[in-house]
Amino acid sequence: MKSAEKSGVPSRKEVQRAATFREINSIARNLLVEGGSGAVTINAIARRMGMSGPALYRYYPSQSALIEALRGQFFEELIAFMRAAAAEPAASTPARRLGAICRALRRWALGHSAEFGWLFASPVASPCETDLPSYGDGASCGAFGEVFLEQVAAIWHEQRFPIPNLDDMPASQVEQLIAFSERINGLLPPDAAHVFLKCWIRLYGHLCMEVFQQVAFAYTDMEPSFEECLSELCALLDVPYEPPV
Repeated sequence: MKSAEKSGVPSRKEVQRAATFREINSIARNLLVEGGSGAVTINAIARRMGMSGPALYRYYPSQSALIEALRGQFFEELIAFMRAAAAEPAASTPARRLGAICRALRRWALGHSAEFGWLFASPVASPCETDLPSYGDGASCGAFGEVFLEQVAAIWHEQRFPIPNLDDMPASQVEQLIAFSERINGLLPPDAAHVFLKCWIRLYGHLCMEVFQQVAFAYTDMEPSFEECLSELCALLDVPYEPPV
C-alpha cells in the first residue's frame, strides 16, 4: 500500500494542520474587523482557540509572519475579485474591463474596509515599497497593481492614447518613468506609463478618501463622485465612458 506522501494524498496530520491554519486566519480576520489592527495578536488568537500563545508559534513563528500571511490572503482575494469582474461577458472590450475592475475594486474596498486599511493605510515593506512595485517578482501587491496595469496596457496596444512630451517634464521625473517602464518589462513606454500612473493615483486616492471617510463632511454617497473619477480616467485613456448598468 502506498504511503500518503508517495500517493500525493495529504496525511491526516497535514489535513489537521491546514485546518488549523485556516482557523487561525479566520479568527485573526474577525479580530481585525472587530477591533482594528491592534486587536490582532498571537495571544488574542490563541485565547479564542483555547490554545496557549507558545502553541500557536508552531504555525506562525512571529507576529510579523502572521500579518504577512493575512496580507497575502487579502491581496489574493481582492485580485480574484477584480479578475472575476474582468472576465464577465459584459466586459467585452479593454475599456469595459477597465470599468469592471475599477468598480469591483471599489465594491471590495467598501465591503472590506478593515482589510483594505490593513493593506494600504500603512507603508509596505520591500519588495512592495509602493502599490506598483516591479512586476514579475511574484509579490501579491505587484499582482494587485498588475490587474489595473494589464487593462491600461491593452488599451494602449489596441488604439494608443494621448501621451505627454517627456521633454517638457523635469529630468528627475523622466528618469523615474524610464526606470518604471523597465521594471514592467516595457509593457508601457515611459510616456504612456506617466498616463497610467496618473490614472492609478486618481483612482487609488479617491478610494482611500472614500473608504477612510476623509470627505464625509461633504459626501454621504460617493458613488457619483467615483463615477466622475472613472469618466476622467476614460478621458485620459481616450476610451468611451460607460455608466454602470
